Amino acid sequence: MNFGNRIMNYKEDILNDLGELIAIKSVSCENAAETEKALDYILGRAKDMGFAVKKTGKVAGHAEYGSGEEIAAVLAHVDVVPSGDNWSIDPFTLTEKDGRLYGRGIVDDKGPAIIALYCLKALKDSGIIPKRRIRIIFGAAEEIGMNDMETYFSEEEYPTMAFTPDSDYGICVCEKGIMQLEISSATHDGTILTEFQSGGAVNAVPSKAYALVDCTESEDNRLRRFADAKPGEYDFIYTMDGLVIFAKGRAAHASVPEQGLNSAAHLIRILADNFGESVLGSLCGFIDNAIGTQTNGEALGIACCDEKSGALTVNLGRVDIGENISRALIDIRYPVSADSSAIFEEIKKRAESEGLQVKLMNHEPPLSADSDCPIISILSDAYESVIGVKPELYSTGGGTYARTLNNRGVAFGPAFPGDETHIHDADEGISTENFWKHAQICLQAVKNMSE
Repeated sequence: MNFGNRIMNYKEDILNDLGELIAIKSVSCENAAETEKALDYILGRAKDMGFAVKKTGKVAGHAEYGSGEEIAAVLAHVDVVPSGDNWSIDPFTLTEKDGRLYGRGIVDDKGPAIIALYCLKALKDSGIIPKRRIRIIFGAAEEIGMNDMETYFSEEEYPTMAFTPDSDYGICVCEKGIMQLEISSATHDGTILTEFQSGGAVNAVPSKAYALVDCTESEDNRLRRFADAKPGEYDFIYTMDGLVIFAKGRAAHASVPEQGLNSAAHLIRILADNFGESVLGSLCGFIDNAIGTQTNGEALGIACCDEKSGALTVNLGRVDIGENISRALIDIRYPVSADSSAIFEEIKKRAESEGLQVKLMNHEPPLSADSDCPIISILSDAYESVIGVKPELYSTGGGTYARTLNNRGVAFGPAFPGDETHIHDADEGISTENFWKHAQICLQAVKNMSE
C-alpha cells in the first residue's frame, strides 16, 4: 500500500476545514481584509496541529515540519477570483452532489491548500522525521499578480525543491509569460455610448457586460436585430438615462480565452457594427479593431507560437467607461520563445496611434524547467504509485507560483484530464473521486520530498 493512502484517515477533518475556508470570501481583487482572514485561518489551523508557523506581511506565510538545511515546499494560495453569476449552488458553500465537490476555490486553490496542510499532519502523525524541512507556503494574492510570493521571498529563503498544486496532471514544465496591461484615455470621447462596464478579474473572460447608450427608436430596433444574429444573449431595457443593454457570455480562465465567450468584446462589436466606432469613443474603437472577438492577437499584430509552449493568447478582461473613466484591462499569455518587449512595444505603438495610453500592470516571465531536474522524478514516482502510470510532461498558458521559484519547482495537479473543473467560472468543481486521488498523490509527493 502506498503511503499516500493515509490521507484518507483525515477525510472528515479535511472537508470540515475546507468548508470553513471556502466560506471566507477571499476575493483578492475586491477585499484584502478577507484574503488576510483566509490566510490567518489556515495558518491558525496549522498552529493548532503543532507546526511552526510564520506570517509574512498580510499576504503570505508558512507552516513547517522537520529540520535541516534544505527546504522542500508545497505552495498554494487561499485567494480566489470573483464568484460571478450562474452558479447552481452557493459559490461560498462547500457542496457535494452527484459525485462532485463544488465551491469557489475547491480546485483553485483552497482545496489543494487544505490537502497540503493535512499532508504535513500525516507525516507528523506517522512519526516520519524528514531529512529536510517541509514547508507548506500559503499566499493570499496569487490571483492579482503573485506579489505575495515576492513579499514572502524577500524575507524567506527559496526552497531546494517545490511544487504547486495549481494546474493539471501530469507535470507542468513550461508556463507561458504573462503580461497584464491597462489601456486608457484621459477622458471618454464617445457620444452615443454613455457607460460601459464588464468583468472583475483581468485573468478571467467576462461573462457579463453592460452598456448605456443614447439612441433613437429606429437605431434601437436595428440594434436588436444585430444582437439576435450574434453570439451571446442580450437584454434591452429602457430607462430615463437611455437604453441599457445587458450582455451574457461565458466565463473562462484567461489562459484559455477561446473556451469562453467574451461578453465585453461581443457587445462592443455589436455596438460598433450598429453605430460605427467613432461615436463609441477611441477606447472602444481600439478594442473592436485591435482585439475584437479574436483570442490569438492577430489583429494586434502580435500573434506568435512555438512548439514547446503553444500560441499567444489575448483576453479582454475588464472594461470601465463612464464620465470620469475610460480604461480596459487585457491579459496576454505569450510563448516562452517570444520577445516580451517587442510584444509590449507593438501594442503601445498601436494604442498611442489612436490617442491611448498603455501601462504595464504586471509582467511574469515564462517558466521552462529542465525535464531532468530532481523534483520531476520525485513527482513522477508519486503519481505512478497512486495512478499506476507515469505522468506526461506538458506546458500551459496558466501562471502559477512555480515561476516565482527560480527554476526550483513546477506545477503538479490537482485537475485530471477530462474532469471539467470550471475554474474562474460558475460551478467550479471536481470529481469527488479525483479530489481524493489528488490528496493521495500530494501526500506521496510530500513524503518523497522529505526523503
